[in-house]
Amino acid sequence: MNYLRTAILLAGLTALFMGLGYLIGGSSGAIIALLVAAATNLFAYWNSDRMVLSAYGAREVDRNSAPELVDLVAGLAGRAGLPMPRVFIMDNAQPNAFATGRNPQNAAVAVTTGLLQSLSREELAGVIAHELAHVKNHDTLTMTITATIAGAISMLAQFGFFFGGHRGNNNGPGAIASILMMILGPLAAMVVQMAISRTREYAADNLGARIVGQPMWLASALVKIENAAHQVPNMQAERNPATAHMFIVNPLSGRGMDNLFTTHPSTENRIAALQRLAAELGPRDTTSRPGAAPEQSGRGPWSRPSSSRGPWG
Repeated sequence: MNYLRTAILLAGLTALFMGLGYLIGGSSGAIIALLVAAATNLFAYWNSDRMVLSAYGAREVDRNSAPELVDLVAGLAGRAGLPMPRVFIMDNAQPNAFATGRNPQNAAVAVTTGLLQSLSREELAGVIAHELAHVKNHDTLTMTITATIAGAISMLAQFGFFFGGHRGNNNGPGAIASILMMILGPLAAMVVQMAISRTREYAADNLGARIVGQPMWLASALVKIENAAHQVPNMQAERNPATAHMFIVNPLSGRGMDNLFTTHPSTENRIAALQRLAAELGPRDTTSRPGAAPEQSGRGPWSRPSSSRGPWG
């Protein structure tokens, strides 16, 4: 997805925000909504990464607290030609991960404890490389701002639904249009999130697989994460569904409205694309440790010796 299309979609989210503002407060409401949207975008540019990390209770780690994870990220960032991002761990049993930050110089990669416990080192390298691909493609700013605006649209729609719309729209067709807009506005925001996210996931899969050098490492990880995501609830994500598109795999249970729209392409299609890429790249050396990270004496629960067959073989 090119930057022009992304800009148009973000403008669409802002227009939705203004439309809801008009329904609630008329012309003055639309102007106020525009000012709020501008302030939200500005605030999100500087603070959205901290907001998202805080919402998931992520704690920053370093080489003292998580040496193998940090060195793995450092090795893969070097392969990708990126500055070293900050590294965070979320205490969550669901295996998942996301990247955030307004630019590569201020990026962060966050993984759950469930991811560290359930993946091999090779699979973890595939996931980290995918997240670094989002950083390299400058997706992280768009994704976090989208989450912020979509969340604001949902809150504004709820406010309008419970407190009533603009007086001029309270009778006849105007009242019906107001109610429909307040119901359909958040759904439209979800559709825009889908449009922004889906193509970016395929691009990040492709670039991430090239960064790590083994497309099937990521494919194997996606299978495990997808299977666990529907069995292990992520309560923080359920409370913040507007951030679901940031994760490598949809973290929502899909038991309710969450299942009507998905911000991710199907895992089967993603794996098929990675299989095609693996065939295109041909046999690769799998004897080196993922990410060319320095050898470490400490061993995490996901740290296993690499084999020539890889974790999926």
